[in-house]
Amino acid sequence: MKTSEFEQLTTTLFGEWLSIFNDEGEYGFTHRVEKEINRIAYATNLTPETVEKAVKANADLLLTHHDAWDFLYGMREVCVSELERHGISHYFNHSPLDFVKFGTCTALFEQIQIDEITSYSTCTENKDYPGIGIFERGITFSELKGRLEKALNEPVGAWQNHGRPVKKVAILTGAGNNSALIKYAMEQGCDAFITGEKTLYSVQYANFAGVNLYVGSHTFTEIFGVENFAKKVQEAYPETELVLIKEKHLEAADKKCLIG
Repeated sequence: MKTSEFEQLTTTLFGEWLSIFNDEGEYGFTHRVEKEINRIAYATNLTPETVEKAVKANADLLLTHHDAWDFLYGMREVCVSELERHGISHYFNHSPLDFVKFGTCTALFEQIQIDEITSYSTCTENKDYPGIGIFERGITFSELKGRLEKALNEPVGAWQNHGRPVKKVAILTGAGNNSALIKYAMEQGCDAFITGEKTLYSVQYANFAGVNLYVGSHTFTEIFGVENFAKKVQEAYPETELVLIKEKHLEAADKKCLIG
C-alpha cells in the first residue's frame, strides 16, 4: 500500500465525517512521505515517545487519534523532526474517529461486551452525543468496573449513584466531562455513563442525576478506536503489518495500582 492509497482509503472509511470537520484541523498528516507502507504503528497520542517506538518498530506510518496539539508547546516540532529524520509518515484522526460507526465509543462498547448498541455517538450543531448500549440482563456496578479495568489495564474511577442493575449505558470516550452529556444520558434512561476524564462538576452532577459514573483515562478509553481504524486498513491491504505502541499510563492517579 502506498501513502496515496492509504490517504484515499481514509475518505472511504470516514466518508461525510471528513467534510464535517474539514476546516477544524481534526485530521490529516503532520508529516507525509510518499512511499510503500508495509508496517503501521498505532497509538492514541503523538508524542516523542510514540515516535521513538514507531522508529524502533521499523514502521512506515504512525497512526494516532491525537495530534500533538498547539497547547503542548513545542512537542509537534520535536515529533515532526524525528519523523522527517526517519522517513516515517504520521496521520491522526480525531473527531471523525470519535463519531464514525467503528470508532472510539463503539470500540469501548465492544471491550465491555455490551449486548446491543442502540445509538452511536454523534455530533450535530457542534454538540456531542454519547453512544448508548444495553446489557440485556443487567450487570452489577462492580462488574462493569471490573470489565473496564480489565480492558484498560488501569484503575477506573467509579461512583455508584443508585442501586439498580446496570442495563443501559452511555459512552463518550476521552474528554467527556461535560455535565450536559450526563444529563443527556439520564434523559435517555441510562444507568451509567463512561468516559475518560472528569471534573468536580461532572462528579457532582452524576450524583445529583442518579447516574453511575465511570472514568478511565483519556488515552486508554480511546486506543481501541485507533485499533479498529488500523484493522480496517489491514482489511483493505492484508499484507500490511500492525504494531500496537504501548503508551505509559500517565493519567493513572497511582501507577502502582495498575492491573497486571
